[in-house]
Amino acid sequence: MSEDETKDEAPDKTPHDSWSQQPRRSFMTKASAVIIGGIVGIVPAAAGLLTVFDPIRPDRKKEEGGMLVPVTSLDALPADGKPRQFVIRADLVDAWNKTSNARIGAVYLVRTSETDVQCLSVICPHAGCFVASQSDGSFKCPCHDSEFKANGEVREINAQGQKTVSPRGLDTLDVEIKNGTIFVQYARYRAGVSEKIQQT
Repeated sequence: MSEDETKDEAPDKTPHDSWSQQPRRSFMTKASAVIIGGIVGIVPAAAGLLTVFDPIRPDRKKEEGGMLVPVTSLDALPADGKPRQFVIRADLVDAWNKTSNARIGAVYLVRTSETDVQCLSVICPHAGCFVASQSDGSFKCPCHDSEFKANGEVREINAQGQKTVSPRGLDTLDVEIKNGTIFVQYARYRAGVSEKIQQT
């Protein structure tokens, strides 16, 4: 076999073939690294975002029925049947801050017997203004003249002869008395609606 024939049968390997495969391998290596790095990075990034936005998530609900907080002692509430206003304080904690003994609202307490206490929200269900207690034990909203009986029920007609605009009576809150201390299941309720719906 001549030298020329041998050359004809040998495969045509040129430097161009090996160079064209190198960029292809390099691209696949880089693409794989980017994909793997992205997958590995998603987990801690998602965990971090959940931590940052946890306190403001719309599905973050307050405790059902409100939080049980101590308000005052039973002995400190006179048995004359007149409403007394008390500030509600509690420790507030979220992902960023902790506030001790923060003021979160207020309530009216009325001692109805030796061992029974009624609790009413100070917030008018019409537009969220604070109601004021009257000398006869009833309540009046200074914003739109809504009036409420001593037990919190709405008065259909106020003292001016006008129809009361509040859609419902004052919101009642559950009370527990433990070892002489009055605890209130504190919650706030949506204003402007006839149903008693807890705010979230």
